[in-house]
Amino acid sequence: MGLKLEYIPGQTPLDEDEKEGLLLPTIGTRADLDEFEQANIEEAVGWTMTNRFPLQDILTENFIMLVHRKMFGKVWGWAGTKRRTNKNIGVDKFKIAVELRKLIDDCMFWIDNQTYDQDEIAIRFSHRLVSILIFPNGNGRHSRLMADILISNGFGKTVFTWGGGDLSAQTDIRKKYLESIYKADAGNISPLVEFARS
Repeated sequence: MGLKLEYIPGQTPLDEDEKEGLLLPTIGTRADLDEFEQANIEEAVGWTMTNRFPLQDILTENFIMLVHRKMFGKVWGWAGTKRRTNKNIGVDKFKIAVELRKLIDDCMFWIDNQTYDQDEIAIRFSHRLVSILIFPNGNGRHSRLMADILISNGFGKTVFTWGGGDLSAQTDIRKKYLESIYKADAGNISPLVEFARS
């Protein structure tokens, strides 16, 4: 039978070999997958709330990969590993490590030089992270949690509210979120910073 998934705008489809990484053979539908992924993500969020991570640890490739593994490791065998296929968005699979290194270096520069305010640094980091598209799936959810970890652990501020609704369903909140992402893609980060605090 296999895993049959329908995608809404803004979701990156999984290749058939990536679907093979599913650790729970009883999952057959998008609803089942969403339920198990959400439970795993909630555990990861709990882990981030009960631990303190210094800034120098957050801004490392190892930590970025660990967060994805914590979020999806009970559902996907490839959780916390770089994608091996190219997608219709994101950088070429062979450039992921280089672009991730550039992002980490840029973010440290922004912090050291107070280039932007702290909210904007966290959102710029999150936006660049998702645009690299490190993983086969879960990049948006991962990048938002990374922004929350950076703003709370790195800067001591409250986590973002991200519109206060479900961003995984096809809702007006998701539409507004995607519109702010597209504006950020075009060089205007302000709507995404505002959305993150709405």
